[in-house]
Parts: sequence; C-alpha cells; structure tokens
Amino acid sequence: MGHQRKRRKRPCRICRKWFTPDNRLGDRQKTCGAEECKSKWHSKKCAEWNKKNRSYFQAIYLNSKIQSAKSLSPPGDQGMFSLNPEKIYPPTLPATRFGPKLPRDVIQEVIGAQPLIIIEYVAQQILSSVKEVIRLQPIDIQCEINRLPSCGNLSGDRPGRAP
Repeated sequence: MGHQRKRRKRPCRICRKWFTPDNRLGDRQKTCGAEECKSKWHSKKCAEWNKKNRSYFQAIYLNSKIQSAKSLSPPGDQGMFSLNPEKIYPPTLPATRFGPKLPRDVIQEVIGAQPLIIIEYVAQQILSSVKEVIRLQPIDIQCEINRLPSCGNLSGDRPGRAP
C-alpha cells in the first residue's frame, strides 16, 4: 500500500481560518473548502486572469459583433456607402455603450453595419483613454497646488512694506 503523507495545516487565503488540506489536492488547495471561500477565490483568480488577458477579450468582442452584423446583413449587400432607399437593415444591431444619443439606424443605412461597429469600437477605445487622462488630472492639479507658495505671500510683497 502507498504511504500517504500527512498534510500540515494552513490558513485559508480568504477567511484566514486554519484548515487541513485534502490529501487529493495537496499543495494546490488554497481555501478551507467553504463554498463562500471557494467562490471568492475563484472570482479573484478570474479577475486576475481577465486583467492579464484583456486583449484576448477585446479581439473576441469586436469579432463577435462583426459576425453578428454579417448575419443581419441582407444577401448581396454591397457594404459601405451603398445608398439604396429600398434597402432596410433590421433594427437588431448589437447593443452599443453609447446609448440612444447616436442615430445608429441612419448611420447604418449609409455606411452599413460592419463599418458602424468598427467606428463605435474605435470611439469606445478613444473615450476610455480620454477618461483615464481626465481621471488622473485632479491628482496632477493637486500636486501643482501643493508646490505653490502659501496664499499670504502670493504677490511677493514682504510684510510691513508700503507700496
């Protein structure tokens, strides 16, 4: 018979309670086995993986939206800039993050569904980078304010000196 090695107790990475790992899992077991701890550990690891592999999802996101637009396009669609008043695209274009402000049906009618999806995707990328810059601006402004001289001596006047 095989000799089973006794596992040493260790703290759970979520709740910090001490537990004895299951012999079948060994050093791979990171949580105590409670459902709440397992689900929190799983979501934490998924979030780390998603952060590291962001480009994977960006490529899949754009490709899936373009493929769904292809399936919505009528057969024989000429694509970009095909102005045909009888040609009506179905209104079930994939959802956008821009909301109802954008007249998507008119733009789709003029340039087609696939170019519209690509334009929206590029606009979303630009907006997200601009939002990041705007988010960091208050920090830069606060640093500049901290470098300024105190309010009482802004003009360079010395106390007790008449103009």
